[in-house]
Amino acid sequence: MALSGKLIGYIEISKSGDVFHDLLRHKPHDMVAIAPDKVHDCELHEGERGAVGSVITWHYTTHEGKKKTSKQIIESVNEENHTIVLKVIGGELVDGQYKSFTNTFHVEPKGDGQVATWTFEFEKVDTSVPYPTVEMDYLCHLIKDLDAHNHDQ
Repeated sequence: MALSGKLIGYIEISKSGDVFHDLLRHKPHDMVAIAPDKVHDCELHEGERGAVGSVITWHYTTHEGKKKTSKQIIESVNEENHTIVLKVIGGELVDGQYKSFTNTFHVEPKGDGQVATWTFEFEKVDTSVPYPTVEMDYLCHLIKDLDAHNHDQ
């Protein structure tokens, strides 16, 4: 069994990529108001909100009811294709489970709509660590909740 892996989740959305990109980069506290059962806070530790090199910590509850944190650094941003790359540097994912863990979010056109894509690239500490399917399910459900909020945006 491989220790390195990649997991991709696709979510069809009705909003534009700008809306999601803006929420993730510049208005994460809006996600707390939209999905308080999933996202509790997004602390800025270093840098400027949404800027490459910024360090943030997400406080969230999984759909299993577990409260978790994820400290991340923004590695890159592409406004044109609504991409943000976040490297996990602290929290439960990298404390004993994964040697490295990177989340990439982007939005692209698909037919008459758009598709939001989460991509996880990771290296597990050993073969007993499961693939991060619970985390992927969580983020896909979060995007669906955000998309359902204020359909007129």
